[in-house]
Amino acid sequence: MIDAHRLDLDQALQLLQQAGALLPDEAPHSAPWLQAVLNALCDLSSRDALTGLVNRRSFEMALSREVDRVARAGEPALLLMLDIDHFKAVNDTHGHGVGDQVIRAVAGAVAQTVRPMDLVARVGGEEFAIILPNCATHVGLAVAERVRERVSELSIEVGPGQMLGVTVSLGGAFAPPWVRSSALLWTERADRQLYRAKAEGRNRACLEPQIDSLVSAEEKGMLFSPLNSDLQQDSP
Repeated sequence: MIDAHRLDLDQALQLLQQAGALLPDEAPHSAPWLQAVLNALCDLSSRDALTGLVNRRSFEMALSREVDRVARAGEPALLLMLDIDHFKAVNDTHGHGVGDQVIRAVAGAVAQTVRPMDLVARVGGEEFAIILPNCATHVGLAVAERVRERVSELSIEVGPGQMLGVTVSLGGAFAPPWVRSSALLWTERADRQLYRAKAEGRNRACLEPQIDSLVSAEEKGMLFSPLNSDLQQDSP
């Protein structure tokens, strides 16, 4: 059994303090104290340092779980990919400090607009993603538009008396219910719609048409591959 008092936790505790995480109140090196430290480290490793949103690694894990849940339960789920419009111009004109302000403001606006059960992640520099479980197909575009409008209403102070407005482009796709798919295929579908939103002028939301949500050839292969494998193992 590991002696907790012999563990070198100084670096871990320093990391938590630098990140502004609350340190446990329990007696140092006790089992509850160690568990609280582990929980805080896990939470820190799953969060984006700038925005406090879920980071890309945690997003990808959550997306894989949601793909599996949709395949098993058949409930609709929407993936939205979001990109801040003309963000390079913000950095070039106002500097990276203002760029960080913009990213934080957009992150806060998006997180406040969706449901508590939805997962908002920062997956790149100015890129975000939202997983919306149990989201009916007929309300998907309305949800995306609500997010877009909320961001467009932002007024970010970037200097004395100087305010900056930003917009975002969104692309979305529903995971096919009752189908064994993959996080990669789902993301590619949503990304295609994001590129369409940008090509059509930005500051808009584009969702994959219902007809494009049919099972792809790759998904059909995934659906039948386990069966084929089992049959091959059972054959003499």
